[in-house]
Amino acid sequence: MRLTVGTESWAYKVPFRVSRGAEAALEVIVVTLTDAHGNIGRGEAAGVDYDGESVPLLCAQIEAARPAIERGIDFRPGDAAADGESAGFAELAALLPAGGARNAVDCALWDLTAKRRRSRVWELARLPNPRRLITSVTLGIDTDAAVAAGARRFAQWPLIKVKVDGQRHLDALRLVRAACPGAGLIVDPNQAWTCELLNRLAPELKSLGVVLIEQPVPRGDDESLRAYSGEIRLAADESVAGRAQLAAVGDLYQVVNVKLDKTGGLTEALALAREARAMGLEVMVGCMAGTSLAMAPGMVVGQLAQFVDLDGPLLHSADREHGLQYELGLMQLPSAKLWG
Repeated sequence: MRLTVGTESWAYKVPFRVSRGAEAALEVIVVTLTDAHGNIGRGEAAGVDYDGESVPLLCAQIEAARPAIERGIDFRPGDAAADGESAGFAELAALLPAGGARNAVDCALWDLTAKRRRSRVWELARLPNPRRLITSVTLGIDTDAAVAAGARRFAQWPLIKVKVDGQRHLDALRLVRAACPGAGLIVDPNQAWTCELLNRLAPELKSLGVVLIEQPVPRGDDESLRAYSGEIRLAADESVAGRAQLAAVGDLYQVVNVKLDKTGGLTEALALAREARAMGLEVMVGCMAGTSLAMAPGMVVGQLAQFVDLDGPLLHSADREHGLQYELGLMQLPSAKLWG
């Protein structure tokens, strides 16, 4: 097995701002695995910035695991082990921690395995009848004029996600609602609120047509949500990286946002989504704003999700060859030339 690790920078159309700050471009790694028969598998990851992950760190983690990866990993997605994980996943998990590095390798292994077996990834994941998905599109924190202009561009989309912070929230949502009267709205404070502020805003958020609020309070302050008095469903994002965190927050949130960079790949993302559903929680599949190569594995998890936020390619000035196609929020299934 030959392992190649590349780094890339993908410029945003406009600087993308959330409550943690703004970026002009997204830095990603791309892992390519090539076997002795010329089969190639690829995986992309950006890492989890709020956990201190960076492209140099991801590269260093993979380089440390290079000898074991190139010797070959017994990776058999779909062949369930006793604990419900895909056979061979424990070997990869022992080499790399949950995070972007393992995500890129894991997704490359899924892609490579699909090509080796002359199969599509859907069959490997025991999801033989994949459906196209309706995704939200994200508007970052910006000036009134920029938010309104962005909303007008997506006036016909069924679901719009609005980034907010502790000061800028209702004004931005009112602008989006005026421009997009028929859209459902998702609000994402990225941990910038308190439960007190959440309760104060909740009645107007409901009147504005907000259908979901992502991670309103800081990770670690989740217990404060026991005082939440609103009616809008809450989604755990930063507070849930994998299955280990589900029990602690399962009665505080109604939805779990599954992201492959957090879980460390498609394998654990599917396991997290299935366990969340078994607990009676709904699933959202999100992203770290990557290209279509990162969104395609997310579409596999999206088959188990009630909410989809896989709009990464729409935020960038360019996308990959054979990229995903979007039409008013409807995502077409990825081409086999892209991934899987």
